[in-house]
Amino acid sequence: MYAVIKTGGKQYKVAQGQKLDVERVSADDGELTFEPLMLVDGAAITAGTGSLAGAKVTAKVVGSTLGPKVVGFHYKNKSNQRRHWGHRQQYTTIEITGITSPGSREG
Repeated sequence: MYAVIKTGGKQYKVAQGQKLDVERVSADDGELTFEPLMLVDGAAITAGTGSLAGAKVTAKVVGSTLGPKVVGFHYKNKSNQRRHWGHRQQYTTIEITGITSPGSREG
């Protein structure tokens, strides 16, 4: 079983036990819950907000990391205009702990 979740403006295909880096999220207790956009269980595909009511993907925060350094430089000829800039994206490493389908019950 796998699901497609959305976080940080991006979509990720996730399965239980998978670790992945997503854009920085703040989780005070270390637990995150995502609402899936699509759920695939064998040959059964469930998509759409109405049919996924009650489905959720749970994850725990494992750590944080930094992405690669991106360096940029703007230059305008003959006018002494130069601008050097850099960016390093912050990521949160999460581990998917469970995928709950819409019809199942938590006990």
